[in-house]
Amino acid sequence: MNYFKRILKLPKGYIQPFPGEKDRIVVAMSSGVDSSVTAALCRKIFPRSEVEGIFMANWTSDSNCTDSDWNDVKKTCSHIGIPCRRVDFEKEYWTEVFEPMLEQYRIGKTPNPDVGCNRYVKFGKMIEHLTNTLGEQQPWWLVTGHYARVLEDITSREKHLLRSDYLPKDQSYYLSRVKDSSLERMFLPIGHFSKPEIRNLAKKWKLPTSSKPDSQGLCFVSQKEGHFKKFLDEFLPPEPGDIITIDENGFKHKWGSHQGLWHATIGQRSGVSMPQGDRNYKGAWFVSEKRPKTNEIVIVKGSNNPALYKDTVETSNWLWLGPFNADNLKNISINELIVQYRSLQDPIGLLNWKFFSQSINNQRMTFRLKQKYRAISPGQIAVLYHRDRVLGCGMIT
Repeated sequence: MNYFKRILKLPKGYIQPFPGEKDRIVVAMSSGVDSSVTAALCRKIFPRSEVEGIFMANWTSDSNCTDSDWNDVKKTCSHIGIPCRRVDFEKEYWTEVFEPMLEQYRIGKTPNPDVGCNRYVKFGKMIEHLTNTLGEQQPWWLVTGHYARVLEDITSREKHLLRSDYLPKDQSYYLSRVKDSSLERMFLPIGHFSKPEIRNLAKKWKLPTSSKPDSQGLCFVSQKEGHFKKFLDEFLPPEPGDIITIDENGFKHKWGSHQGLWHATIGQRSGVSMPQGDRNYKGAWFVSEKRPKTNEIVIVKGSNNPALYKDTVETSNWLWLGPFNADNLKNISINELIVQYRSLQDPIGLLNWKFFSQSINNQRMTFRLKQKYRAISPGQIAVLYHRDRVLGCGMIT
């Protein structure tokens, strides 16, 4: 396979910036097959460059999964023939990602810790660390195994974040909140490949991680149903409240109790036992709303209940990615703009948008969607795209 030719399959108007022969290439390795192939790929297509692997320990140092992953990284780097080292960002992960995540769950929101981790740790603290240790005498790049692309606009010479060429694994959503300065250092080679191609390369090169399953969520939490809520219970004290319905006259009716708003997810089936002998209550009930001010969870009957659907999305903490702003957005046809509130969902068309800015730290966006969508939850990240390019994102309120 001609790897340069494969990587140079680009959308019109873009080029792929490459590390130079004398540049240093630092590959962030998680022990998964994607980052393993990324490191091997860099070693093969940049044989004259200095390539090394780096492993981030973001959780407690005695965590079994952290040590297991570190051992896999060492085996992979030894197999490829590159050095590797380990850095500890546990403090940064705890203060910048984990504690804010806990607080969001406590007040009834649905945060995405991966988005925060990419901004503050993987492409935040890591780039700060490399800047301090490598300096500027030798140009260097931070390379990761994300399915996305950082390309250079031929006209403006700006760096843009684009979707992966392979949409079923696209991870641009999770990278939507990285800092502008981080784009200048990022090279994402496997954003030009499909997942089956990456698996085949891992087997072809006999990488130790070639058969390792894809990771899902936080490695230190069991991914079995219900385990994550139990994990949150270890850090969040109980905050009992009522589970209610609201009748057509606006009156509340209590049907049960909860031990914390984080025990419910908007759109998911409620565990409350409703009187199935009464036809007014017979059937499945679903969480439609969480009310932090009154500590109440509202449930409605039926998975397609209108209360579960919304056609307006309001966001706060809006951040533009790169040198872009609302004035630039006015020049783009509304038909070319799409939004997503989950990673791998079909893009959502817009009827209109409104931008509000009181200061650089207080920017908001509101989107009117072309149709109503189910289970849009406060705390989720809404990402705005122009075709395949990420323009910005904000937290759904």
